[in-house]
Amino acid sequence: MSDKNLALNVPNDLSAYWMPFTANRAFKKAPRLIAGAKDMHYITTDGRKVLDGAAGMWCCNAGHGRAEISAAIARQADALDFAPPFQFGIPQAFELANRVSELAPEGLDHVFFCNSGSEAADTALKLALAYHRIAGQGSRIRLIGRERAYHGVGFGGTAVGGIVSNRKMFGSLLTGVDHLQSTYNREKQAFSKGEPQWGAELADELERLVALHGAETIAAVIVEPMAGSTGVLPAPKGYLKRLREITQKHGILLIFDEVITGFGRLGHAFAAERYGVLPDMITFAKGVTNGAAPMGGVLVHKTIHDAFMTGPANAVEVFHGYTYSAHPLACAAGLATLDIYRAEELFERARNLEPKFADAVMSLREEPNVVDIRTVGITAGIELAPNENGPGDRGFTALRAGFHDYDLMMRIAGDTLALTPPLIISEDQIGEIVDKTAKVIRAVA
Repeated sequence: MSDKNLALNVPNDLSAYWMPFTANRAFKKAPRLIAGAKDMHYITTDGRKVLDGAAGMWCCNAGHGRAEISAAIARQADALDFAPPFQFGIPQAFELANRVSELAPEGLDHVFFCNSGSEAADTALKLALAYHRIAGQGSRIRLIGRERAYHGVGFGGTAVGGIVSNRKMFGSLLTGVDHLQSTYNREKQAFSKGEPQWGAELADELERLVALHGAETIAAVIVEPMAGSTGVLPAPKGYLKRLREITQKHGILLIFDEVITGFGRLGHAFAAERYGVLPDMITFAKGVTNGAAPMGGVLVHKTIHDAFMTGPANAVEVFHGYTYSAHPLACAAGLATLDIYRAEELFERARNLEPKFADAVMSLREEPNVVDIRTVGITAGIELAPNENGPGDRGFTALRAGFHDYDLMMRIAGDTLALTPPLIISEDQIGEIVDKTAKVIRAVA
């Protein structure tokens, strides 16, 4: 693709598109426009190669421009572009469900497909409520999330989420929601590699919420094994196991939101495997198709699934779903993506690279204004002190500088720079990302 052809793709008028989670006015003054991608790099409309330190948006775990995936999508589009997912099915949906469930912990052997992480979160929450109702415990209507959590932008996911700016504009959302406190404490956890040593006892706060509301009113607890969108907050050692113990004790369902952590980001197919915890449901999206097509889903324990399989055989068991659930093109992308993960052993690769990645990123701790660094899997959060313009300005300035001046794409959460590169990254490219990040940090000092 030539520089000239790339430039031709840029519209003269950028005003019509209202961009999501974007400072629209600032963006349109200095656009960050992308026209292509290959392996570890994006290609801008002016022909620059930008190193992808974010795996797109936590989703391109196998890198960009994978011919196997695009070819699979093209073949599927030629054979079958769409089939209704209600009352009809396609073979690829059943094959993909089998393969995803084979990667999951034993017992999570049913998959409900949707189109995004947001839809996956809302689906899991609805299934939790419905499960208790058909089990004769309809009083269990309360949902428990966690501060600084992100579970997408649906009404349910936003309600149980705990990022203040995502919630405050939209009012009360759902009633009957409460939150555990965040697991992050900089004073006790700063510059941790992997899971922090301190913090497992924070799971015991669930007992306080049970005492406050009554176990008989609580349907589910939903948590991320690593809170990614809020700035990379790994679960403390033992925290998730303790949470599982408490939920089982009180008959509360436990949902792991693995939209970010699924498909290798923490060195395993799912973080549940890394932590030795069996939740009742796991939400996934992003990496299941390597970002090449929209898809999400919920892995459901057989006990929950089987509870719905009662009554007349020709009756709908759960009144939920989406027009594009298990879309043929997304299924094709998912199957091709899982083939790549297996053939290239990318989950194992991430596990082996984790110590090298952590050491490299931790070398930034002496850079100006760095107040904390958190790493787990192939993920890191570098937290910077706010500047005189207030929280978030230094992070936003770093995002712009990285793209325009240092050919680096990163994610930001306030003043935290998040590095979450594709799992195909080489050791040399780890060094390159860290070097570029150091330059960015100095530039915004």
